[in-house]
Amino acid sequence: MSKRAAVSFAAMLMVAGGVSFGGFTSAQAAGDEPIQPIEPAKVSNPGLVELGKKLYFDPRLSKSGFISCNSCHNLSMGGTDNLKTSIGHNWQQGPINSPTVLNSSLNVAQFWDGRALTLQEQAGGPIANPGEMGSTHTLAVEVLRSIPAYVQEFNTVFGETKITIDEVTKAIAAFEETLVTPNSRFDKWLKGDKKALTTAELEGYELFKDSGCTACHNGSAAGGNTFQKMGVVEPYKTSNPAEGRFAVTKEEADRFNFKVPTLRNVELTYPYFHDGQAATLSDAVDVMGRIQLGKKFSADENAKIVAFLKTLTGDQPTFPLPILPASTDKTPQPKPFD
Repeated sequence: MSKRAAVSFAAMLMVAGGVSFGGFTSAQAAGDEPIQPIEPAKVSNPGLVELGKKLYFDPRLSKSGFISCNSCHNLSMGGTDNLKTSIGHNWQQGPINSPTVLNSSLNVAQFWDGRALTLQEQAGGPIANPGEMGSTHTLAVEVLRSIPAYVQEFNTVFGETKITIDEVTKAIAAFEETLVTPNSRFDKWLKGDKKALTTAELEGYELFKDSGCTACHNGSAAGGNTFQKMGVVEPYKTSNPAEGRFAVTKEEADRFNFKVPTLRNVELTYPYFHDGQAATLSDAVDVMGRIQLGKKFSADENAKIVAFLKTLTGDQPTFPLPILPASTDKTPQPKPFD
């Protein structure tokens, strides 16, 4: 099965069949609303998740010994870095805006162009990307194998002392699967608390639906389950060279088609779009209205939609920061300026 077919099939399953997270399925949505609640993740393997947490925060997976997964997907900042495009190894400017890691388990695929079908596949990409963490899978594994505490923990979790990149990415993905954000005010409203939203926020939600926004922003994540063309009614003007799904499929119909971003926690994940060109939610709502829907929102309409969008902020991940095991004399030295 081709990647394009696999992604399309996965999207169909998520929308039509229902995907289970914490015992809740999209087929069991609250009423007939296009957006459904997010439920807390259920952890079946705590040891794997704890190992993945350490690896997520460990900058030694990068060549510089400075960049970790959390550098670009900062869990104190909505799972992003709040930059137009991220900063990579040796202060390189990244080519695209860093999408949030929060609720990424609800995405049909990972990256803006969907080139990784799973979180595990995605986790290995930045480590070996010379413009991101700048390392190699071989070097990253060598670093981990040089640290006895990691060897012991991998043995406890996987039942073997030989650390592999597959095990590394599996652990990181397991941790990322726990990074869901339930209990937003909007979720509480969906579940029956009709006092959870103000009149203006409810009016914003009705505008959001009536204007057609939910054609793309639907499901538990309010997005993330389809690819759509950026600039349906008007062309989107940008100097960013990203080509969307075309870069993966090489099919002209996919040019400038990007994964629809989740709107969960969107007030925290600025700036917006794949190029980070929209600095504020108001800017993003204005641009999306014009180029996707052919609609110019008034200032009052824009403010109400923004008010609704801010109700999608849920409980942020909270846990003690992991204490990383110390390097040893055999641990390869970081090379931050090479």
